Amino acid sequence: MTNKLFALLFFFTATAFSQNVKFEGTIKDTTGLALEMANIMAVNQTTKAMDGYSITNDKGRFQILLNPNTAYDIKVSYVGFQPYETTIKTGTEPIVKNIVLKEGTMLSEIEIVKEMPVSISGDTIIYNSDSFRNGTERKLEDVLKKLPGVEVNKDGEIQVEGKTVQKVMVEGKDFFDGDTKLATKNIPADALDKIQVLRNYNEVTNLKGLENNEENVALNIKLKEGKKNFWFGDMTAGIGVGHKEDRHIVNPKLFYYNPKYSLNVIGNLNNIGELPLTMQDYFKFTGGFKNMMRRAGTSFNVVSNDLGILGLRNNQAKEIDTKFGAANFSYNPSKAWSISGFGILMGSQTDLQTNSQSTRIDKDGSTTVNDESSTTRQESRLGLFKLSSSYVPSEKVHFDYDALAKFSKQDELTTLLSNAQVTNGLGTVSVFNDVYSQKKQNPFSFNQNLNYYYTLNDKHVFAFEMQHLYQDEDPFYNANLAFQPFLLSGYDNGQTRNDVNQNRFVKTNKMDGKFDYYYMLTPKSNLNLTLGNTYSYQNFNSHIFQILDNGTQNDLSAPENNNEVNYAFNDVFLGLHYKFITGKFTFNPGFTVHNYQTKDEQLGDSNKNSFNRFLPDFYALWQLKKSETLTYNFTMANNFTDINKLAEGYVFSNYNSLFSGNRFLENSLSQVHSLRYFKYNMFNFENIFANLTYTKQVDAIKSKALLTGINQQTTSVNMDTAFADETLSGSGNYGRSFLRYYKGSVGASLNWSKFNNLRVYPDGDADPNNNPTEIQSTESFTQNYNVKFSTNYKKIPNIELAYNFTINDFSSDTYYVDAPSVTLEYYFLDAFSFTSEYTFYHNRNKAKTINNEYDFLTAALMYQKKDSKWEWKLSGTNLLNTGSLNNSSFSQLGGTSSFSSYIVQPRYLILSLKYAL
Repeated sequence: MTNKLFALLFFFTATAFSQNVKFEGTIKDTTGLALEMANIMAVNQTTKAMDGYSITNDKGRFQILLNPNTAYDIKVSYVGFQPYETTIKTGTEPIVKNIVLKEGTMLSEIEIVKEMPVSISGDTIIYNSDSFRNGTERKLEDVLKKLPGVEVNKDGEIQVEGKTVQKVMVEGKDFFDGDTKLATKNIPADALDKIQVLRNYNEVTNLKGLENNEENVALNIKLKEGKKNFWFGDMTAGIGVGHKEDRHIVNPKLFYYNPKYSLNVIGNLNNIGELPLTMQDYFKFTGGFKNMMRRAGTSFNVVSNDLGILGLRNNQAKEIDTKFGAANFSYNPSKAWSISGFGILMGSQTDLQTNSQSTRIDKDGSTTVNDESSTTRQESRLGLFKLSSSYVPSEKVHFDYDALAKFSKQDELTTLLSNAQVTNGLGTVSVFNDVYSQKKQNPFSFNQNLNYYYTLNDKHVFAFEMQHLYQDEDPFYNANLAFQPFLLSGYDNGQTRNDVNQNRFVKTNKMDGKFDYYYMLTPKSNLNLTLGNTYSYQNFNSHIFQILDNGTQNDLSAPENNNEVNYAFNDVFLGLHYKFITGKFTFNPGFTVHNYQTKDEQLGDSNKNSFNRFLPDFYALWQLKKSETLTYNFTMANNFTDINKLAEGYVFSNYNSLFSGNRFLENSLSQVHSLRYFKYNMFNFENIFANLTYTKQVDAIKSKALLTGINQQTTSVNMDTAFADETLSGSGNYGRSFLRYYKGSVGASLNWSKFNNLRVYPDGDADPNNNPTEIQSTESFTQNYNVKFSTNYKKIPNIELAYNFTINDFSSDTYYVDAPSVTLEYYFLDAFSFTSEYTFYHNRNKAKTINNEYDFLTAALMYQKKDSKWEWKLSGTNLLNTGSLNNSSFSQLGGTSSFSSYIVQPRYLILSLKYAL
């Protein structure tokens, strides 16, 4: 089948190439200077359609492939020059024409981008949406995938030039700020006019050019005229076909935009596995909050006590029932003042079924293998609310305030069967355990920031930023086990079952404040003086107790089974940075000087620590050409743990894992070197990006672990300086469009890591403090290679071929995954659209104990008459009725590798009807 597809593609390519006539030449000014990024288009005189276009390279060269024996109007435009028009008549031979533009009438940006499929204006790439559509697209995601230099991954994240898009706007108004998935999955494709990629994005004009924004990318969607000042969107309702059980989906989407206000409403009720937001999306949803301390040199991150109720993704569940509602608004009371915000509510009920095998090989040759099978029921209620206000009365003043509230209610019930086998020189010992566990948590967080920016004059700019986080968490864990493997003081081992419980309460108040002063030494250089402070205060309380067979509660009151801890962290710092541009180079060296103070109170006394630290950083940019850069970044940072690893009482968060903190932990010191290369050539839509990152962390906070079979008892320690953790990662991608209808790319990513932990080995006595220890180093090397080829015809079927190959080389085993895929799109008879995607997976390991294959096929047939508001759709998911998918992972603790199989939802056929406003 694959060979036939490649033959078909070769035929299409050869046919298209043989029918094209090359029209090429140069565009220069009257002095002979080449004009880079000038626009040239060829309009068919008979059909009035634009058959080809080009954007000149740095030498002013253009190239367009046209139809033979056809008359064309040639139009050339460039900002600051008079437009140029001429006519040509193609034959069968190439045409060469050199064009000279005269300075004169200032051509506006609107005139340039009116018809061009792609144009560049400063740092903005502008795509004409209709130029890339073939009729099968239904949402923003479908269009973005066809744009040169743009990729959309399975999670709906948008990547441009290898950089993740951080914000999506519609008509300049935020669309659920802090997430791009809701935009890619919901904005209708037929509403799109222009898609603007905003590179070097900074929404604060006062700081434009003062900060290094090369990694910041945003997207702005321009709507078609018929979609402005009118409600638009659609309502979809569908039911299952041929299913005994109920299958349904209801998905309304409404949008309204005018210059003064906007409103977006999205709803989704379904039980076919369509998740508008996963649990991962919810916890990483930032609301667009900036990392204001990114250059401060201190890493102090508040750890989430989420109990691991995060494993759900769309295709890793046996059953999913979802209810989702979201609204996003913006309002402009005046030209200077804007108010915006959103609210999201989601509820889901999920059934999971997993089979996994983990393997650990110790230095003495002993092997521990654990086979687990589990069934889980998750119930979640999630809420997100954000309110933002921005006041910009003039170019000199910018004031904004944001508040984001997140809350959830989560409950998880799991039945797990474990069969562990430990093999050594004495033979094999098997241990069976059945576990019935419950996890409950109701976390709440409230994050707010206040920012004020003031430009006094051309020489002086001031910025004040403040952010506050309040977080309240209350995770509860219960495990009812046949075998409880740990020695807990006061525990009653004479019960039929082992019913162990733990309550935890963690509260965090964290305040960040920063004042920046920028002094412009020259138009190409400035000094930046920073004064900042981070203050955090946390409370941690926990209690382990046992429920006896008679239903009474046995409180384990020993100090090691309880936590009552207060922890304060304070960082005051002063920073100085000097940014200057010389020729094609931009340099930004600097440093921060810190005074740190920490204090924890537990076990009846307090532990204080105070010290100073000097932390340098360096940034350099080489602008080789307008769209070709090489960037180097160096940072040195102090890394601090929060209260979770300082609390010395036991934390029992899994049936075979017991953790206790260490109040005497010190900070670790990390250095990060990164190198990024980027090139975007509009002449042939060639895009190249590559990055290389090396990280070294000394005095790292690592685990000191006693591993007994599959059970582990751990604490945290600072690793000796001589045993640094290291990671080296690199990735690269080459992509380009060619012969008008084709797009291809090839990419690779490599990640090597070396981690050190302290391994504890059992001895003959009952005192764990005198057990022998050794430093255990584990290495892993992950490689991923991919290649992709796609077509984008208007009237014949389009196909995408992709191949992905992954190697996970872990200490105990190596896993290989082949994943070729084929995607087909076809719009025909001016009413029908057909789309289908097929992916094949082959998982195997070096030890030859695992070798399985599975595949997924989805397809949809849509019918909508031209200019009709109604659309019928018959869609099928998992048409091959595949039962499960696989995943491999690695834990640096002990060098354990795992291979898991997840039961997935069966085949669904859904008949739906959509009405478009």
